Amino acid sequence: MELLQEMPAEASVGKHPPAEPALEAGIFLVDKPVGPSSFRMVQLVRRALSIKKVGHAGTLDPFASGLLIICVGRPATRLISQFMDGHKRYEAVLRLGIETTTQDLEGEVTAQKEVGPFAREELEHCLAGFLGEQLQTPPQYSALKHLGKPLYHYARKGITIEKAPRQITIFLLQLLESGPDTLRIMVECSKGTYIRSLAADIGRALGCGAHLVALRRLQSGPFSVDGAVDGSLLQDQVSARHALLAKVLSVDEVLALLPGQE
Repeated sequence: MELLQEMPAEASVGKHPPAEPALEAGIFLVDKPVGPSSFRMVQLVRRALSIKKVGHAGTLDPFASGLLIICVGRPATRLISQFMDGHKRYEAVLRLGIETTTQDLEGEVTAQKEVGPFAREELEHCLAGFLGEQLQTPPQYSALKHLGKPLYHYARKGITIEKAPRQITIFLLQLLESGPDTLRIMVECSKGTYIRSLAADIGRALGCGAHLVALRRLQSGPFSVDGAVDGSLLQDQVSARHALLAKVLSVDEVLALLPGQE
């Protein structure tokens, strides 16, 4: 009679693969798509990883896209202020000839003027005037607080709150492309710079007004959007978890990238 051989232990029926180790903390670079808010992206990461303590370093408006640094777990979230200190790089599109209440495409039109024509040299000369240290007045529609409430809370009620201008630095302001009524520019700036306000100021300097119609954050400090997790993958909880864990950065890895850290 033929004897049955014993089945190897690793091939035994019903054996499950080892469970993923629990994630205590991590930093995720997410390429936010146009549409969802930054808070919505935080919600999706929280849901995918089943961790409550989640925050982001630097808000992007719903119409903006690009790099969003999301911190998970207390050891990571307490570094958020350090992440926000770095220089930022953006690609922005300005619509010339129209000013809005919010200085972007989400506001109501307040003024319209004829545009140009502008020679490229004239546009580049205008942009060069914004390089370096300067004072910038924060927009009325911003998250800056006044008596514990954001400025947009008052602006939506027609209440104007004047905030003192703040010192910022524009390190790079490059004209990438110009059309009959649009400018596409590259901006590298210090923290606290409002690209919406910069767009409006450029429009005033050109004499026709302008507002921001598109914005993409390419870099923040040492972090780049290149290789970031595609934010559209976060809608599905299963694929979101796999996509995030495949590109998680540890707190130690990130600390080594920050200025002044050993």
